[in-house]
Amino acid sequence: MMGGGYWILGLIFWVLVIIGLALLIKYLWEGKRGEESALEILKKKYARGEISKEEFEEKKKDLL
Repeated sequence: MMGGGYWILGLIFWVLVIIGLALLIKYLWEGKRGEESALEILKKKYARGEISKEEFEEKKKDLL
């Protein structure tokens, strides 16, 4: 076993490993949720007036 104060180094190591894994999971989870779908982008373009209602409906049919 580890003697003296060396057990603290093991504890710090495992705390850092757990924090690293938590950050990795958070990054991967947010990466998937942060992407906009094509339909969301289309809706924003229509809302900004970049495309007409006819274009919106036509492209929406293509997507769905």
